[in-house]
This record gives sequence, structure tokens and C-alpha cells, in this order.
Amino acid sequence: MILHVDMDAFYASIEQRDDPRLRGRPVVVGGSANGRGVVCAASYEARKFGIHSAMPAARARRLCPRAVFIPPRMEHYANISAELRDIFHQFTPLVEPLSLDEAFLDVTGSETLFGSSVEIGRRVQETISKETKLAASVGVAPNKFLAKIASDWNKPDGQFVINPGDVDGFVKHLPVK
Repeated sequence: MILHVDMDAFYASIEQRDDPRLRGRPVVVGGSANGRGVVCAASYEARKFGIHSAMPAARARRLCPRAVFIPPRMEHYANISAELRDIFHQFTPLVEPLSLDEAFLDVTGSETLFGSSVEIGRRVQETISKETKLAASVGVAPNKFLAKIASDWNKPDGQFVINPGDVDGFVKHLPVK
């Protein structure tokens, strides 16, 4: 089975973790809202206003004037991403990073050591939370495509499982988008 681990609002969550004054507030990480900046990440509080990644920062400011805009700290995020990869490698050597905040983990050969793929996913989430104070969502499925879809199904800090016998029924009901 394959896990897709996707960090929840990664850059914004790091900023909220590192600065307690930002917790519970709409946080936008990205370029300046006064220029031609773009949103790199938005906290879940900011997402309630319709703010999302790749949106012009000026539009994000119009949607939520009280949002806190923070310039990205890419080196810091990359260091935390390296910590995440170390956690992933505690459970399997088969890790395929997609970006700083997400990766596929093939846990097929790890189940005899750590339990079912669902249990491994739960343990990965717990370890991430304990060691980084951040939340991740996990999709568990028989292939990467479905695992990636599953990781979005129960965000934030959730897990969604697509068992091999449920693939046809699950895919049949997916919207085309």
C-alpha cells in the first residue's frame, strides 16, 4: 500500500507554530499584497475567506483585510521538510518526495514491522505532530494516484483509506475535476 503524506497549510502552519500570536488568525505566506505578490500558503483561518495558493496577494488582501501577510522563509521550510523526510524514513526506505510538504511512502514491506498501512499512516501523523508540532493528512491506497486523492479527502489532520476492493466504487463516484 502507498501513503501520501500532505502537510496541512505547511508554510502558514509553521509560521503559526513559531509565533503564537498568529495562532487562530488568518495568515497568508507569500509576496506583498501591495505589489504583484502571490499567495504561497494560507492558514485554514484564511481559507475560510476564499484565499488559496497561487492567488494574487492583492486579491487575498481584498478578501480578508485583517489577514497577516508574511514573507516566505524558504530555507526554514526546507529544514523542516528535511525533518519530515527523516520521520518518513523511520517507517520505510521507499520515500518519494513531491515537494517540501508532501511525499509518497511505499509501506508494503513495512507492515510486518509496524502494522497495517493504516496503522503506519497513523503513526506517521503522530510522530510528525510530536516531533514538529505540525499536522499532516494521510491518504492510504493501493497506488499513488488514489493515495494523493485520499489525502485531500479528510483534511486537516485526517486520514482516508481506499482499500483495494473499494477502488472501483470509489473512482466511479469521483467528480471529473
